[in-house]
Amino acid sequence: MSARFSIARLGSQGDGIAETESGEVFVPFTLPGETVTAARERDRATLMSVLAASPLRVDPACRHFTECGGCALQHFEAEAYRQWKRDRVTQALKAKGIACEVDALVACAPETRRRVVFNARRTEAGMLFGFVRALSSEIIPIEECPISLPAIVSALDRLRRLAGLVAATPKPFHMTVTVTASGLDVAVQDAGKLGENQRRIASNFVLAEGLARLSVDGEIVVEPRKPVVQFGGVPVAVPPGAFLQATEAAEQAMAGLVGEHLSRAKRLADLFAGCGSFALRLAAKSEVHAVEGDAPALAALDRAFRFASGLKRVTSERRDLFRRPLTFKELNAFDGLVFDPPRAGAEDQSKQIARSDVPLVAAVSCNPVTLARDLRILIDGGYTLKSVTPIDQFLWSPHVEAVALLEKPKRRR
Repeated sequence: MSARFSIARLGSQGDGIAETESGEVFVPFTLPGETVTAARERDRATLMSVLAASPLRVDPACRHFTECGGCALQHFEAEAYRQWKRDRVTQALKAKGIACEVDALVACAPETRRRVVFNARRTEAGMLFGFVRALSSEIIPIEECPISLPAIVSALDRLRRLAGLVAATPKPFHMTVTVTASGLDVAVQDAGKLGENQRRIASNFVLAEGLARLSVDGEIVVEPRKPVVQFGGVPVAVPPGAFLQATEAAEQAMAGLVGEHLSRAKRLADLFAGCGSFALRLAAKSEVHAVEGDAPALAALDRAFRFASGLKRVTSERRDLFRRPLTFKELNAFDGLVFDPPRAGAEDQSKQIARSDVPLVAAVSCNPVTLARDLRILIDGGYTLKSVTPIDQFLWSPHVEAVALLEKPKRRR
């Protein structure tokens, strides 16, 4: 049933929120101050028309906006959008009783995302290839993507054809595409088991189209060139499906903040180190102990260090930091540390850091809520929060990265 709604504010996922007698109603693609008509179902509503638009409403950059499920805020004026993202971090800190001036948001430019996850499915009408509509399993075919690097957008037709070659199931599957110095790295997941003929045809396609690598469920099918990325000038041959920061500019901004904060330390720990985006940069000045649970990522980091020149010593340790965090006694061997966990944060590890004597800590997070929780633990353990910098590497989405820098006075022994 359609009704008229007045939008009061934006929610944490970027949806407009209307206050009604029966509670809050979330209306995607609306802005505060707008009057809209929308079809309501429980606490959500589908926008039908904007009766009175906000002066902050702008034309979206993409024809697929509101359909593909990838962007939530293309209709939001740029400066107001950036302020809203900064406020997300501020509000998360405030909810945990943390008083800290949050720096201005480091902005994200369009056409810079280097790692994109597509959805695909074989149908009677052909291959569906694109993104999934929000709160749905429907795949929306796409012809453009203004957040992604041009190297990905220009390859959309080739990637769609490759999806058709590797599809061994009628079920939906994922295709992660990463831009590397060697070309496009394509990692397919859940497409079914490839037959020998499929493998041959797909391999020939990859060779003919100049792709760097094709892997299926972690197994390399063909690799004409090892996909390589640069971390502070150190080349790293990344494993299939490896985690990378979404944009290179955001990675450099984070690494710059972390590196400057930890520059006085002689021995550092990099927790949740991945393939070494922090560790290999930090090793230019300090010895680094990199800890990571993913074996292929850690192996890539170690290989990169061994073939690099001009770095201090980098040691590595495979360890599940959720199940077995470094203890405060182990941490006391270091002059500084950086931790960059998944969205769930690092609660147990933070408790050990809080008990430690490590004087310099950099916390990196893509989730303001879990970051605030972990910072509260560190502050209660004696750390002083020096700065928090939000970084927008997920353009037009509700997600925001942040780097928090902390210090603790050294104990007298």
